Amino acid sequence: MMRRLNHFLPLFCAIVLALLGPALSPYLSDFIVKVMILSIFALSLELLVGMTGLVSLGHAAFYGIGAYATVLGSGAEGGSIAWLLPLAMGSAAAYALVVGALSLRTRGVYFIMVTLAFAQMAFFVFHDTKVGGGSDGIYMYVRPVLGALDMENRRVQFYAVLAALVATYGLLALIRRSRFGAALAGIRVNEQRMRAAGFPVYGYKLAAFVLAGALAGLAGFLVAARDGVVNPELLAWHNSGEVLLMIILGGLGHLRGAVIGAVAFTLLKEFLSTQAFVGPLADHWQLTLGLAIIAFVALLPKGLIGIAARFAPRSAA
Repeated sequence: MMRRLNHFLPLFCAIVLALLGPALSPYLSDFIVKVMILSIFALSLELLVGMTGLVSLGHAAFYGIGAYATVLGSGAEGGSIAWLLPLAMGSAAAYALVVGALSLRTRGVYFIMVTLAFAQMAFFVFHDTKVGGGSDGIYMYVRPVLGALDMENRRVQFYAVLAALVATYGLLALIRRSRFGAALAGIRVNEQRMRAAGFPVYGYKLAAFVLAGALAGLAGFLVAARDGVVNPELLAWHNSGEVLLMIILGGLGHLRGAVIGAVAFTLLKEFLSTQAFVGPLADHWQLTLGLAIIAFVALLPKGLIGIAARFAPRSAA
């Protein structure tokens, strides 16, 4: 019974958010939208790290490319969601295809360093050229629209991001239960055995890498539509580190863990950087955030999602 309830818990949370949407204050609505976008970003990395066993430190590149593609594609007169969204996801997926085709020929720490190097290359392209507006970034003059879906409207924005999060979560849940997901799980556990069994390991990993890049591009599209401005910091290596911390904090190997980690990390960051809560320590929030993350990882090696397992009744052996 508990397992069945756990399966419906994400859907229940989505329904609650949908019902509460109209009653939320502008600040709370904006904050939840921010958390939902980061949850999509975290889920995209969970596909790589938690489901495939590929630890990447360059995932923010796809996030930033999706955001920049949205703003550059919209131009001065704006654009339709119908083609800006595929443009953002397609651009991120195309770069992921190039990065994955080369980086997946390496393993371990070499793979981590290669993905980081490609991300830094993308960062400096937007930071040091006029294409991306330099270090100041570029503004979106008109947010994307599609009929009644106008991302300028706060309520439309809220429900569009919620729908994207539900779709991303549902897609990854289906993948986990599919033959493709089973192959990725096998690669994570023992890549050599999967190769010996005749599975095209490189192709599976590349497909997962490209799909993860496309989903990160979706998050990039949403953050550009939300903020109306993009800058090279979206592609910076610390954003890749932060999203990796999110899925570790929530619990690797669980889709819910990625969402919980994104929520917890954002709340923790907001709490520790607000003087009303922590006083003068707010000026040193990076230090206190680092100490808090270390404490969480030390005390909860399985992440926040592991708290429920500690209190779950154990079956008799």
